[in-house]
Amino acid sequence: MTKPIASLLAGALMFAFAGQASAAPPKPEPVTPQLIEAAKKEGKVVYYTAIDLKVVQGLAKKFEQKYPGITVDVERTGSERLFQRVSQERASRIYAVDVLDGSDQAMFVTWKKQGVLAPFVPAELTKWPADQRDADGMYASIRFTLMPIAYNTKLVKSEDAPKSFADLLLPKWTGKIVKAHPNYSGGIVTSTFQTVHTIGWSYFEKLGKQKVLQVQSATEPPKKLALGERAVSADGLEYVHILLKEKGAPIAIVYPTEGTPFIPGCEGLADKAPHPNAGKLFLNFMVSQETQQYLSDVAGLRSFHPGVKLKAGRTPLSSIKLMKSDPDEQEKETAEIKKKYSQYFGI
Repeated sequence: MTKPIASLLAGALMFAFAGQASAAPPKPEPVTPQLIEAAKKEGKVVYYTAIDLKVVQGLAKKFEQKYPGITVDVERTGSERLFQRVSQERASRIYAVDVLDGSDQAMFVTWKKQGVLAPFVPAELTKWPADQRDADGMYASIRFTLMPIAYNTKLVKSEDAPKSFADLLLPKWTGKIVKAHPNYSGGIVTSTFQTVHTIGWSYFEKLGKQKVLQVQSATEPPKKLALGERAVSADGLEYVHILLKEKGAPIAIVYPTEGTPFIPGCEGLADKAPHPNAGKLFLNFMVSQETQQYLSDVAGLRSFHPGVKLKAGRTPLSSIKLMKSDPDEQEKETAEIKKKYSQYFGI
């Protein structure tokens, strides 16, 4: 019998959202005719997100079709850039965003402390594992993906492919690896943190000597791999690898023997949102079973929703060893992660 997601992720999520409770969360809010009408009067929802542009454009189109008269204004960039943008806007008393999204859980820990988020719990979110919902209802992990290794099957034979992070340090991969960096990507901050706590900084120190091609977003390594610009990707979002592979790109995904970084994507309603009702409607839309199944089937993301079924041919979570998540500790170490990483890779 297949184990539930909550059980499968127990090890990876043992620290998630720990010690953050301070008050009872707000009462879950469903979609009502009144909410839809109020959202239509606002006419727009502004969405800051780190999701791959093609995926988020598809999401925006689905929402606009479901709720005619409400447009989705998408601002897509890396999580760390989103964090900087929100900080700059708030410092200037600019309140432009309704829904915040990012692949760095630690950002949401900080935003909660700073008062950037407003409490809101979509009704369907109550079906999520408790350890993926902020105890005060400020944010939640709306989706998750992984950060595996991958290789170009036209350039690398399966018997020669890396099976672990340690394999990437072999001389034969010098000048053949592509990798994203944490100054832009929140997912890379998360994966770096988890990898350091699993196998140590010495791995990155050695990897930095492998003449690695550095790109910004965690969406880019799979694309470089598909084009044959590099033979191996040391990271990159699993869902982008999956989408390219399923479209015929010569990509094979490897889940490292040391464990694969687990990357939750969080969302929350912004405090002082200019279109709060549209923001609430959008968050309800995001956690609905219909949207979550779409994110799984069409976008290749993984879902916490118990009703979502994994598409045939994809690797079940039960067969993947996951690294551990600890967003509170990650928040404390983010500056050090970026500093050390920059030193080792000469960025």
